[in-house]
Amino acid sequence: MARSRTDNLNIAVLLPCYNEAATIGPVVRGFRTTLPDAAIHVYDNNSTDGTALQAMLAGAHVVRERRQGKGHVVRRMFADIEADIYIIADGDGTYTPDDAEELVRTLLTERADMVVGTRRGVHDDAGRQGHALGNRLFNLLYRTIFGPDFTDIFSGYRAFSRRFVKSFPAVSGGFEIETEMSVHASRLKLPVSELELDYGRRPEGSHSKLSTFRDGAKILWMFAMLMKETRPFAFFSAISATFMLASLGFMAPVLAEYFQTGLVSRMPTWVLSTALMMISFMLFTAGVILDSVARARAEQLRIHYIGLETPSAMKTPLSHAAPVSRAGRGKADAA
Repeated sequence: MARSRTDNLNIAVLLPCYNEAATIGPVVRGFRTTLPDAAIHVYDNNSTDGTALQAMLAGAHVVRERRQGKGHVVRRMFADIEADIYIIADGDGTYTPDDAEELVRTLLTERADMVVGTRRGVHDDAGRQGHALGNRLFNLLYRTIFGPDFTDIFSGYRAFSRRFVKSFPAVSGGFEIETEMSVHASRLKLPVSELELDYGRRPEGSHSKLSTFRDGAKILWMFAMLMKETRPFAFFSAISATFMLASLGFMAPVLAEYFQTGLVSRMPTWVLSTALMMISFMLFTAGVILDSVARARAEQLRIHYIGLETPSAMKTPLSHAAPVSRAGRGKADAA
């Protein structure tokens, strides 16, 4: 009888929640059925509808996080909880707990540090058309800026290794935390994988907390900040080019007049164009210097990541590993 590779691993299911009393009970019970040995942690983010009580009645460990925002909750979870494998999902019932076992299996067989459960059909049913359009645009923007590692950066259903969780310097406070996770993996060139999963609809009585324009603006700002921190040369070069084009636009007619008459009659315009050109050069220089700083910071993060211990059960050669079974099918047996 071969033992599953998960037998010697501590698995933690993390469920950040805000006013999800209508759904959190079935979600917790679903994860307890799929992963009976896993610890289920629900972090209640100032709910007013009895979410914490429903989670406790379902058998979850409940902690309250007073700072409002999903990013604050995830940062607290990652700091507090010790495990070998982490699974994070939403408490609204849109992600199926039955898929958790497949996420774990993929994490182990691919030897990945993060597996993203991409949402099948999310562009067709994202709650509102604004959300669907935003998903497309932001995913395209992410691939343009940070690389083609991910196709659904906003998925809230993910599995992580301990090395990822304990090396992730979460700084965002809201729903943009998923974007930050993706950038962290791309920045350190961590092994990641994607797994297409079904994405359900919220049941009656459960309401989305997302605001199309407010949260979209926050995510766009996070994109800019993450680009500044991780790709400063590209960030400052783009701004430098903008100032240079403006400078050349103001400078061109003044130079044309000078070559024709030998005079500079519009001196303020010439001074402005010269100032803009100097700012452009300064921004470019700042980008060059900060790019070296960003590389050094990435190297330090990488060294910290490598220094974290990997559980021996996750180092088992793939040829000797029994597959993780689906719930209800039983564990695989060896001849």
